[in-house]
Amino acid sequence: MCGRVIQSSSPLRLAIVEGLDASDSRMKNIRPRYNAAPSQELLVIRENLKTGKRSLDLLKWGLIPHWCADPRGGRRPINAKAESISKLPTFREAYARRRCILPVDGFFEWRAIKGARAKCPYAIAMKDGSPSGLAGLWENWRNPNTGEWERTFAIITVPSNSLVEQIHDRMPAVLKPTTYARWLGSEPDPCDLLITYPSEPMTMWPISTRVNAPEHDDPSLLDRTVDQNDWQSPLPTIPDEKRSIRR
Repeated sequence: MCGRVIQSSSPLRLAIVEGLDASDSRMKNIRPRYNAAPSQELLVIRENLKTGKRSLDLLKWGLIPHWCADPRGGRRPINAKAESISKLPTFREAYARRRCILPVDGFFEWRAIKGARAKCPYAIAMKDGSPSGLAGLWENWRNPNTGEWERTFAIITVPSNSLVEQIHDRMPAVLKPTTYARWLGSEPDPCDLLITYPSEPMTMWPISTRVNAPEHDDPSLLDRTVDQNDWQSPLPTIPDEKRSIRR
């Protein structure tokens, strides 16, 4: 799963989709996020399928299907598995009609250590420091009690590549820039885009357990620490080119 991400770049740098106008003045007061967590508002890229206009908007992390009758919004999943999004009622309509991209500077994952009480957190990002686009779904939900609208999203996950697999078996679906337009467009089932991103362009390093608390949200969270379990043998890996997602 993916439960924390980094959005520390300026909105203009996170406007990674061609043709996206993110110069709106409302973006000036958006603060950098070094430990963005579920239930928080994050910058998400969407496309209006009627007009073709692309926008960078704040949506809350934790999807609420538009048909949800629970005034509290139900369980609000933060992730959706690529293998089942076209089938599950919670995700299938959003997958067909309301796809989005979450631009990030990186994300976090935790490594479970046998016999240890606490998991070791890692930061994962591109080696060149560039932002990347995670595949997502978004929804508009109207609270039946208040009549207010709430825009929410979830991140799609796929099997991990040989780098991330050393700590977890799932990772976010990282989109290649050449596929952004297709993912945001009207194609009902672009499942071939939900692939495991290759490990070579990515890097991963251990960080402080301070990241476990969402209230810790500062650049020092990204400092490399010493993982006391680095001496352990890594998990068996499968070459990235041999991986596939079965639908």
